[in-house]
Amino acid sequence: MSSSRSETASAPAPDEPERTPAAGAEAAEAASGGAGPSGGRPPSGAGPAAEASGARLLAALLDGMDAALCAFDAEGRVTHWNREAERILGWSAAEAVGRLGFTGWAVRAADAADLDTRLTAAMAAPGRQVHEFALLRKDGGRVLVRTQTAGVRGPDGVPTGLYCAFSEVHAQIDLERSIALSEAMFDDAPWGVVLVDVDLRPTVVNAHAARALGIGRTTLLGRPLGDVVTGGAEELEAALTHVLAEGAPGGRTELWVTLRTAEGERRRCWSCGFLRLASPLAEQPVPLGVAWLFQDVTEDRQARQEADRSRFRASQLRRADAAAAECEDPMEAAATHLDFALAGYADHVLLDLCDGDHFRRAAASPAGGPGPVGRAPDDGRLPVRYAAGHPARQAVERRGAVRTSAGAAAEGWAAERRWPADAVHGLATVLRSRGRTLGVLTFLRGAGRPAFERPDAEYAQSVAARVAAAVDLARTLD
Repeated sequence: MSSSRSETASAPAPDEPERTPAAGAEAAEAASGGAGPSGGRPPSGAGPAAEASGARLLAALLDGMDAALCAFDAEGRVTHWNREAERILGWSAAEAVGRLGFTGWAVRAADAADLDTRLTAAMAAPGRQVHEFALLRKDGGRVLVRTQTAGVRGPDGVPTGLYCAFSEVHAQIDLERSIALSEAMFDDAPWGVVLVDVDLRPTVVNAHAARALGIGRTTLLGRPLGDVVTGGAEELEAALTHVLAEGAPGGRTELWVTLRTAEGERRRCWSCGFLRLASPLAEQPVPLGVAWLFQDVTEDRQARQEADRSRFRASQLRRADAAAAECEDPMEAAATHLDFALAGYADHVLLDLCDGDHFRRAAASPAGGPGPVGRAPDDGRLPVRYAAGHPARQAVERRGAVRTSAGAAAEGWAAERRWPADAVHGLATVLRSRGRTLGVLTFLRGAGRPAFERPDAEYAQSVAARVAAAVDLARTLD
């Protein structure tokens, strides 16, 4: 592509390189959407109105592009220059159209030869060529651009021009980074990523999220979250709705959920972050959905909860020991231990003492609601009719703790065992002192609490050891 220029009658201004006589006409024509690199125009029979309409349409299309675009004819003169090109380099269409290449105005003299060589080669080369150039702004500053060039050929196959689309390199790199980030996040990121549309239905699920949910990556697409998340789905959907309406909350949100999997239900804790997605192309920020990112922190939270629970229970045992030491009556001391044990642990407690093959109720918490543990109304004279196989009898036989739950058959379950009607989980542990079985201590939980687990049984046995010592002392004194 030659950088030579034609002589003109009038000299150019100091800050404006010279232009050929034809350049002014071409500039005005291109500014209104004139001929392209090939010099093609609407058919002669189309009429002036059709030609003007086509020119306006072409100008509107070029100016509406997000990328900067310029075009050259076969001689290397600029024929088109859109608004994005003006924004990046500062040269208007009237100033750019008609110039011979970039030499002398949009590129340094040291770079001109290399640039002309590349543009000339791109005009003759098949397909699209990608280059990076350092161009000059009108204010003298340099800007690094990435260009995509493609030659234009006539019906006879002869090159007739060149189109060149370009953008600032940093903008292109930002776009590539965004695309690379999206691909990396949805490939196998170390956290779960789920894209949810405005109807709160997943549209994209990455591999990590699929493993955490226990499903395939396409299984949940388009389905309600409640199909997989059985417990905590309302809280999750409320968080997503809030993000769509108000934007992402500050910081992370922790959610406890229950998942329905092929192996059964699993309870998990997720540390979640939310991002509202909006289209950058819309005039108004219309939400497209929510990006939901989460990490499974169940083990860490369970370890923390267990540590907090252990510290609290140890504190309760110490406080109970101190309070029981001030009781003159050993049975009052036993009741004091039970009062401290109930806090945060169970809803009801029963103290049954052995009398041969029978049990007699010595103390119990109020059946109708919260309150201090008190002596039995009949002072333990009437036996408690526990059937064979009752958890209390099993605890005596095993000399340990027995855990039980109602399960699906909760109706009548507590009544059959002579327990308060709201009980659905039970833990019975034997009272032993000086090599003798003194009775059974039973803790009961309602439907609002989880079933007793092994750490709960260990705590119950610690309480039972203290209660057994108090009961043994009371019998000795009697």
